[in-house]
Amino acid sequence: MAISDNIDMTNPIDRVRPITFADLWDALRKGAADFWERPSHYVFLVVIYPVAGILLAVWTAGGNLFSLLYPIAAGFALIGPVAALGLYEISRRREQGLDDHPAYAFMVLKSPALGSIAVLGLMLAVCFAVWLMAADALYLYFFRHNPPETLSALIWATLTTPYGWGLLMWGNLIGFCFALFVLTTTVIAFPLLLDRGGDALRAINTSVRAVMASPFQFLTWGAIVAVLLFIGSLPLFVGLAIVLPILGHATWHLYRKAVV
Repeated sequence: MAISDNIDMTNPIDRVRPITFADLWDALRKGAADFWERPSHYVFLVVIYPVAGILLAVWTAGGNLFSLLYPIAAGFALIGPVAALGLYEISRRREQGLDDHPAYAFMVLKSPALGSIAVLGLMLAVCFAVWLMAADALYLYFFRHNPPETLSALIWATLTTPYGWGLLMWGNLIGFCFALFVLTTTVIAFPLLLDRGGDALRAINTSVRAVMASPFQFLTWGAIVAVLLFIGSLPLFVGLAIVLPILGHATWHLYRKAVV
């Protein structure tokens, strides 16, 4: 069965409902169950993610751009929803009792809403690029007079000097604003487009309304995602091979709980 068989392209409004904190944990539980059902089959969906992270870490540590290592790692959360598209489709098929072989993850390329999905993906790519520019501008502002020459020197200066503390405070504050924008506009948008189609503005509107209906719950969800991504990034990003698919599947189940 193709994705288009289950899409209602004519429904202009999607009703949302409040979610509870228990719904968050249930979504995580179901996401983990989807992943562990056939974990070896899902590795190829996320292998690019940790490999790219490792390459970026090596590249930035060996050149003059090592100051962007932390912003790049943190910025992965901004483009995570795009990386999880195939996982949403696998969870959707499993939920409906259809064949959930990982090959069906590529069915997203045949979705009638592919254009709208591409628009949202472009929006996230722009957010990621602007975040990196903002992080670089902050670094140049705080360390313009005495820039560290090595990664270890940068870490030491960041943790022990007023300039470093300022960089940490403002960098994390601005990063939080970027993350909040992405969470509010896309946490429901990508699964909705994959499931029901429609245009990007409708999906963003639904996502915003869902977050506004349960702001504390979705803020908690954002914190859970950030913590798990951080933990997964620690062993040279390799842990993301487990964390990312679980979060991807869980996001699908969270969408099911938030949208009628």
